[in-house]
Amino acid sequence: MLITKETDYALRILRALAGEERIAAPQLARGEQIPLQFAYKILKKLQKGGLIRISRGADGGCTLAAQLEQFSLFQLMQIMEEDSSVSSCMKPGYQCAWCKAHGDTVCQANVHLMAIQKKLDEELKSYSLSKILFGK
Repeated sequence: MLITKETDYALRILRALAGEERIAAPQLARGEQIPLQFAYKILKKLQKGGLIRISRGADGGCTLAAQLEQFSLFQLMQIMEEDSSVSSCMKPGYQCAWCKAHGDTVCQANVHLMAIQKKLDEELKSYSLSKILFGK
């Protein structure tokens, strides 16, 4: 699956934060129907990626730290540490057992999958989070 539950939940969190000034993590988790511990994990990644700010204390909560139109779905997937590869042979350093067994240096499947991967990455980069969440 290309879009995992974690990225789906991250999108929900960002959508909720786009309409509010500050929301506490438990309120976000309840409102977006995300298990609280999973929400904390996602919030940490979103903070590390520069998309949100987390404030602690009585007036604490989460707020957007970035413009959603400046981040693409591809970037969100990277922040969430997701692999968008269409095949495991797309990963750097992958040793193709078929090529090794047949003494080939080029796998035609890999050549075509790389072309597909390039198009997929371009498509993921072409959609801002704002476009995905709000159509603009």
